[in-house]
Amino acid sequence: MNVQTPMIGMQDTRPLECTSLIAGDRVRSGSGEERRNPSDTSEVVSLAFHAKARDVEHAVAAARAAFPAWAELTPQARADMLDRVGSLIQARHGELATLLAREEGKTLPEARAEATKSAQLFKFFAGEALRLGGRHVRSLRERIEVDVIREPVGIAALVTPWNFPLSIPAWKLAPALAYGNCAILKPSELTSGCAQLLSEILVDAGIPAGVFQMVLGGGEVGSALVAHRGVDLVSFTGSSATGRAIARLVEGRQAQLQLELGGKNPLIVMADADLDAALDAAVKGAFYSTGQRCTASSRIIVEEPVADRFTSALLSRVQALEVGHALVATSQIGPLVSERQLDGVQASLLSAQGAGSELAWGGKRLEQPTAGHFMAPALFVDTKPDEFVNRHEIFGPVASVLRASGLDEAIAIANDTPYGLSAGIYTASHAAMTAFKQRSTAGMLMINLQTVGTDYHVPFGGNGESGYGVREMGPEVASFFTRSRTIYTAG
Repeated sequence: MNVQTPMIGMQDTRPLECTSLIAGDRVRSGSGEERRNPSDTSEVVSLAFHAKARDVEHAVAAARAAFPAWAELTPQARADMLDRVGSLIQARHGELATLLAREEGKTLPEARAEATKSAQLFKFFAGEALRLGGRHVRSLRERIEVDVIREPVGIAALVTPWNFPLSIPAWKLAPALAYGNCAILKPSELTSGCAQLLSEILVDAGIPAGVFQMVLGGGEVGSALVAHRGVDLVSFTGSSATGRAIARLVEGRQAQLQLELGGKNPLIVMADADLDAALDAAVKGAFYSTGQRCTASSRIIVEEPVADRFTSALLSRVQALEVGHALVATSQIGPLVSERQLDGVQASLLSAQGAGSELAWGGKRLEQPTAGHFMAPALFVDTKPDEFVNRHEIFGPVASVLRASGLDEAIAIANDTPYGLSAGIYTASHAAMTAFKQRSTAGMLMINLQTVGTDYHVPFGGNGESGYGVREMGPEVASFFTRSRTIYTAG
């Protein structure tokens, strides 16, 4: 591998100071928490000042005070502001993408794609602000008319993860604000810098004080926010364990809950598939973004007649993947997000091997020209559905290969998981496609496509332990961020 020096260009590499935004003011609490570049831990990327419980109280009070005026604002005014957010993200695209690569460890091409999608999300929901409608019907009784309208719910607590620190906040914030709610964002403490820039953009776009706010911090701040009785909606993306904890905090309150959680996503490869295309999808779906995606293809199910050939080709591709600094142009896989995440993946690999799974390649920590959280992508082969590696979401560059005698067994293996987020199949058979569509239990199906990669104008979400409540994205998310009111009028 040719060693390249990461190029940051004229980007200011001094640590970015990150502060909460409450009632229009920046709140600088505590001594500040350093966030180091996972590709080069000698570099401090950001310095975050975490909020306190009293700051959460202040934010909720400010949101409640701002809500009536924002809810009554014309849809056009809200649409204009959200459209400006999208335009400002586009204007700062390079800055955002470079910071994302430095702070989270995502390769620069993937970071650029995420920044682009974030702008598109705000612009899409700017349009949706104008399209929110209701319906008018005649009553079953004489001379009575009925109108069903949708209106904002109130205060939304949005708790977002580190793996997509621009686009996931965008796909929660944009609809929350478009439909007239006030929003309090609690981003991951690992990506406070990305949240800082995004919050600056929302302020610059003219979102009023109290309508959008941000509280920085870890689990203590997040718990205080979602448990607050002044919060009307809670939307969370992250691990299933944290999702269950949030559900317990919200239980017993009149708050609407939306959870997008983990996945153990299958990719079926049938004998009649375009094997080159399926191979590319398996590699990119399992290992790109360092496998730190809830839609990653962590289980690759191959029909027996092509299993040996496909597994051999997959192993060769995995061995050739370039792991390196996120800002090096040749890097296909960056570091894991943190030492803790790397340790967790390493522990899972030991558990999988201890349970008898065959590790064909990878899994070891890697040394690079810069000190970082690097790991060789890991591939397990000839595994069984009940093995540890196929039951647990590892959330790293790890995949397993399973064999299936035919379509029926392949679909049964694919469904044999408590999760149900994304599932894919590669086949040339329309009958196989139809059977897969009818019998898969996942919330999103990918036919001759990677299990990763989604569009923002249609719903995103899973079944089982992968999600709870209304799907995210697309116009359908209005049913979470608004509620209906029925109005009877006598003529």
